Amino acid sequence: MSEPLPSANTERPASPTAREIPYIALSSFYFAYYAALGAFTPYWSLYLQSRGMDVAAISVLMSLWYATRIVAPSTWTTLAAHSPKPIRWLRIGCALTLLSFTAFLLPMGFTGLFAAMCAFCFAYNAVMPQFEAITMSHLDERSDRYGRIRVWGSIGFIAVVSLYGVLIDRLGVATLPWLMLPLLAGLLLSSFGNRYAHLPADSADAQPIAFRTRLRHPQVIAFFAAAFLAQISFGPYYTFFSIYLAEHGYSASMLGMFWTVGVLAEIAVFFLASRIFRRWDAGKVLMFALLSAALRWSATALWPDQVAVMLLAQLTHALNFGAFFAAAMQLLVRFFPGRMNGHGQGIFYGLSSGVGGVAGALIAGQLWRFGGQTPFLAAAGFALLGALIAWYWLVRHPQAGHRF
Repeated sequence: MSEPLPSANTERPASPTAREIPYIALSSFYFAYYAALGAFTPYWSLYLQSRGMDVAAISVLMSLWYATRIVAPSTWTTLAAHSPKPIRWLRIGCALTLLSFTAFLLPMGFTGLFAAMCAFCFAYNAVMPQFEAITMSHLDERSDRYGRIRVWGSIGFIAVVSLYGVLIDRLGVATLPWLMLPLLAGLLLSSFGNRYAHLPADSADAQPIAFRTRLRHPQVIAFFAAAFLAQISFGPYYTFFSIYLAEHGYSASMLGMFWTVGVLAEIAVFFLASRIFRRWDAGKVLMFALLSAALRWSATALWPDQVAVMLLAQLTHALNFGAFFAAAMQLLVRFFPGRMNGHGQGIFYGLSSGVGGVAGALIAGQLWRFGGQTPFLAAAGFALLGALIAWYWLVRHPQAGHRF
């Protein structure tokens, strides 16, 4: 059995009270960020299709969303950690996000779209890991309150995905960049209303031995492996779900309804997060989230024409995204406490969402040639493998994880 991890610095600020946590400022950033994502994720592949891109080109362009996550989070958290005023990097990232997105208003072919996607996705992906660390600096050990803040991201997502489905049906998907500009402007505005609760004396680099030891611990490796496989399993969903259902006769407003149902269920989980984690360990929640994902992708592959089945599958988004993400944040606090959390967040986004996202999008693109159901069946297999890893390392041996 591996040796327990070194103890984290026990000198931590007192628990913040509800009044000391800037719920509105923090929530506004999540709202704006995920509102823009609510326009981008369900409809961007349809927008690229309207620009004349085929399935292969779309899979490459959408993979850039995940490819930039490999380097953007760690780059931004490192720049912020070495800056005397790290909040500036959040605002710079939001400004670059808005500026780079304006390129999509120009007429471009594949090369131009590739360059624009690289710039926009890098800037957009850079800011959220830093902001997660900002949020955790306000919560400290009361990380169970995270769901009450993060839920506003889901509310922003659902508001936009439902509204924009109707607008796209009426105005055409070519108007999507214009519709997204106000959302990204709101993100920039919110960044000026947020700041760290307290600045760490130094970064995780000041504890290199402890930090690297944690990265090598079996429970940490298992967590990142499970997160990596979870993101691969979402590849077909984020890349081709809208196209897949459109091929089965669903309208854009119907697609928006499916996405809305999933996020509504996710919102319920974020509201109940505190109760969930008081009753169940985060490792067990992570495992069940991955099992639910395996069932979801199987149903999506086998019964796409059954509206009731598809609605039920979307409801499981509460588990395989909402519960998974909330559990991941709990485990990141456990594995990388205090000033290590920003770097832990960067690794989480870079490895799971970054490398896993690229792999998921590219694998989905390659499997699409064998029929739309094939990538979703493969996704079910990846999710099941992740659940087995979580069961063995995070559930079967939970006592090892609690020595963090």
